Amino acid sequence: MKLKYLLGGAIMVPLLPLMYLHGKRIINSVPKLPDAEGPEGVVAGNGQRPLRLLVVGESTMSGVGVATHEKGFSGALARTLGAGWGTEVQWKVYARSGYTLKRVRHELLPLITENEADLIVVGMGGNEAFKLNTPAGFRRDMQAVIDELRTKFGPYVPIAFPNMPPIKEFPAFTSLMKFTLGNMVEFFGQELEALLKDQPNTYYNPEVIRLDYWTKELNMDNDPTAFFSDGVHPSGLTYTTWGKDFGGFLVRQLGEEWWT
Repeated sequence: MKLKYLLGGAIMVPLLPLMYLHGKRIINSVPKLPDAEGPEGVVAGNGQRPLRLLVVGESTMSGVGVATHEKGFSGALARTLGAGWGTEVQWKVYARSGYTLKRVRHELLPLITENEADLIVVGMGGNEAFKLNTPAGFRRDMQAVIDELRTKFGPYVPIAFPNMPPIKEFPAFTSLMKFTLGNMVEFFGQELEALLKDQPNTYYNPEVIRLDYWTKELNMDNDPTAFFSDGVHPSGLTYTTWGKDFGGFLVRQLGEEWWT
């Protein structure tokens, strides 16, 4: 993997000025959407103890592209977990658009008021690619975030990581941006999988998101723009599909009897 990254880096360096121009054009053409409102909620369930879910991360976790978190990733995830384990889910989001792992660690994690949680989801990767972090830097920064969460919530709370964003499918990106940043975020996914290999109570879905698969699964026309609100951030359809998929992944990984 390191060799592939080094070879990719050698190819990418001469392209940086062109990537910068493409990036500026994309920034100017894509509308700046706000984070979703309503960062906490409850999914009704039976009378057993409620599941306390915290969601942390960048713009995909902050619900950019939909009006409320209820319609975003966290809402869909909480509903899926509630149905899978037959329980009430109390969920809360700590996420900001544009934040890197370093900013999450230093600016978001200190804002968490909860002293206890039953499940933590951390969604990062896109901004690390946009900021051209290295795989080694990504690994170091992610480990620091995990360490902070472990210090606060202890070693037994599951920490789960959704799939990396499908940058290669972003309609607003040029072919050059899709190739370079798309490969970069896939390197980060491989680095995250290796990082978590020997860390207990951590879960990562390494499956690369394929919109053609979702299109077939949802019996839709082959129109990738339906999955994006602005050509970069997810639409409500994507958040719902992704949240359901990741929720199903967690129920399978932790077991249907985990929360009974």
